[in-house]
Amino acid sequence: MHAALIRSGLLAALAFGLGACASLGGTTPPDTYEISSPTTVQRKAGATRAQLLIPEPTAIKTLDSAQIVIKPTPYTVEYLANSQWSDRLPRMVQLRFVQAFENSGRVAAVGVPGQGLAIDYQVVMEIRRFEIDADGANRAVVEIAVKALNDKTGAVRATRVFTQTAPVSGAGNASYVAALDAAFDRTSADIVAWMLKLV
Repeated sequence: MHAALIRSGLLAALAFGLGACASLGGTTPPDTYEISSPTTVQRKAGATRAQLLIPEPTAIKTLDSAQIVIKPTPYTVEYLANSQWSDRLPRMVQLRFVQAFENSGRVAAVGVPGQGLAIDYQVVMEIRRFEIDADGANRAVVEIAVKALNDKTGAVRATRVFTQTAPVSGAGNASYVAALDAAFDRTSADIVAWMLKLV
């Protein structure tokens, strides 16, 4: 009877220890990924003298983190195991858009709040979707709502929602991230082209 109690106690302690390890994620750090710098924005003639401000995009809590979102159904949210972004998603998107406008070669200046630019327009964004749609389609979906805000008058010049998808090719976490990166690259190109027509 005594031996059985000891064995039962050891099993309980082992189960608790394994659960603690799982909750802490073990000793292996997660793979860390970044969104790549936009590549599809073409340099064209017809530069504008406007200076643009890129505030940090807003997003719901499930997207406002460094976790990579997977949607197994339209109503459930999970996160890509053993993987993370290198920074909070809105912060990464903000800085990549600065690079996208700079890469276009068509704006006088572009920056983030606190850099002291004489701003003409703000590119106000809301990240609505930045996820892997695993509900049969197995694709990446990026959806960003954008307002072109005249900084001098406070008036919104135009509003539009941009959505792009990209298929997941292959297996493994890197394939999911590559699809998200491709969908974001297309989205950023669309947003930059639209914004440059307005300013």
